[in-house]
Amino acid sequence: MNRRSHRVVVLALPEVLALDLGIPVQVYGSWPDSPYRLTVCGEQPGPVPVHAGPALLVEHGLAALAAADTVIVPGRATLEPPSPGVLAALAGAAARGARMVSICTGAFALAAAGLLDGRRATTHWEHAERLARDHPQVEVDPRVLYVDEGQVLTSAGVAAGLDLCLYLVRRDHGAQVANQRARALVAAPQRSGGQAQFVQHAPVRGRPGPALAELCEWAVAHLHEPLTVDDLARRGAVSRRTLVRRFHQETGQPPMRWLLRARLDRARELLETTALPVTAVARRVGLGTAANLRAQFHQHLATSPSGYRATFRHGGEPGDQTA
Repeated sequence: MNRRSHRVVVLALPEVLALDLGIPVQVYGSWPDSPYRLTVCGEQPGPVPVHAGPALLVEHGLAALAAADTVIVPGRATLEPPSPGVLAALAGAAARGARMVSICTGAFALAAAGLLDGRRATTHWEHAERLARDHPQVEVDPRVLYVDEGQVLTSAGVAAGLDLCLYLVRRDHGAQVANQRARALVAAPQRSGGQAQFVQHAPVRGRPGPALAELCEWAVAHLHEPLTVDDLARRGAVSRRTLVRRFHQETGQPPMRWLLRARLDRARELLETTALPVTAVARRVGLGTAANLRAQFHQHLATSPSGYRATFRHGGEPGDQTA
């Protein structure tokens, strides 16, 4: 699939959580014709203590990070910083340009290495306050499934680690490949409902909490309509003021910004998976015209709809790709 396999190195530190470790191994390993090459390493070759489980025997030490395109640090049962050697290896991999990823409490290792300074990040909600207290230079958001800050990405608890790993497949290879991988894992390509999902540098739907879930599902099903805040408030049987307050509380966004991101998210999906002309995509997602869709793509994705389609479209006949 790629000219060169993308090298993913999973760093298993003492007291690693078995399920956190298993997620990237399952997503990126055991994949016929995989675009990824997976390595699991420890601080040094040999046994690595696994929390509440048998020790893991790894063949590689920290030297494996020097060849990684992506480094993934799973969560651990301890929140204490890893050794200075581990921190130096993580900082060195980041300085070399590797993509740095954490699952759950693995964010504490990235933070201790200075890789989250000045960035948004998340971790398991139970430990978010501790992360913010120990590392005040990190903007910790406990409400989200994962945060993409470009080179550095962090996720919340176990299931959010799966969300993030599949998101990376989507970011690398488009929706079709990510959907196929999710299907093989019997997982949802993008989890719906429950917790707000913010992704920096890519417009995605914020996932609302229970108070808004039904309304937002309805809105997503009616994106082609010219919805307003008043329309949403009437549908939700609440006042306009209450609706705005709930959107801020549960998604961190005003209703119309959430709606725009939902429209763009659906437009990306249609561009990736259908041959619809750009004009038809714009109408279906409620953005009206191809010109408006192009303007929104340039503003939020720094590309055109046709450029996005050329990057991520797989199979089928090309549609109208006029930029």
